[in-house]
Amino acid sequence: MDLARAAITEVDAADVGEHLDAVAEADRVVTHFFECHLAGYRGWRWAVTVTRVPRSKQVTVCETVLLPGPDALLALGWVPWEERLQPGDLGVGDLLPTPSDDDRLAPGYMLSDDPAVEEVSWELGLGRSRVMSREGRSETAQRWYDGDHGPDAPISTAAPRTARCGSCGFYLPLAGALRQAFGVCGNLYAPDDGRAVSGDHGCGAHSEATRAAEPPVDELSTVYDDSEVEAVAVSRAPGSVEVGEPAEPYGHG
Repeated sequence: MDLARAAITEVDAADVGEHLDAVAEADRVVTHFFECHLAGYRGWRWAVTVTRVPRSKQVTVCETVLLPGPDALLALGWVPWEERLQPGDLGVGDLLPTPSDDDRLAPGYMLSDDPAVEEVSWELGLGRSRVMSREGRSETAQRWYDGDHGPDAPISTAAPRTARCGSCGFYLPLAGALRQAFGVCGNLYAPDDGRAVSGDHGCGAHSEATRAAEPPVDELSTVYDDSEVEAVAVSRAPGSVEVGEPAEPYGHG
């Protein structure tokens, strides 16, 4: 153990703490662990491996290394940039290359299962090199539906039950397979203006919201408060009534 401690020469002796453990790695091979007092290396341990050749009494040092312990403070594991990228990270002037094997895209020369894709991809004989695959469309639809423009968004759940985008006059259905569930909001005053929304999304800016909120006329009732009626003089045109006719009472309250 003393030989192992003395082998840690990369730092001051004060940075090497108490002996923690000795682990047998193999025959005549042992690793000694010591506390590390270096700033910024909380929970790390100095590891010194020593050995002895057969039929020899002399112990020699194999290596010294600083290793993280069970409670060590570690940096996050490295993640490729394409996996670290989050929605909204792309800024002005940034370039985001799309992998050639992206599962969300399919070669434009291949027929897809969406007729609307063929109409656009072969327009004027100049087809796009790649179009969205079935998997890409499914991922997009699920992301939109589960996001802020789907039925469970706070603004949607707070809107009247009948104020759904699918019945709104400002709803512009998409083309192709996504038309069945999504469209674009075209209401200038809606928070989703210019964004893709699900047909069962909703908000208070529905085209029929005012009309739907008002009860039918025949359901309205007139209520009078007789305790607040007072007589007031009503002016009349000359000759409309005889002089001296008493004023008619006019109720208000």
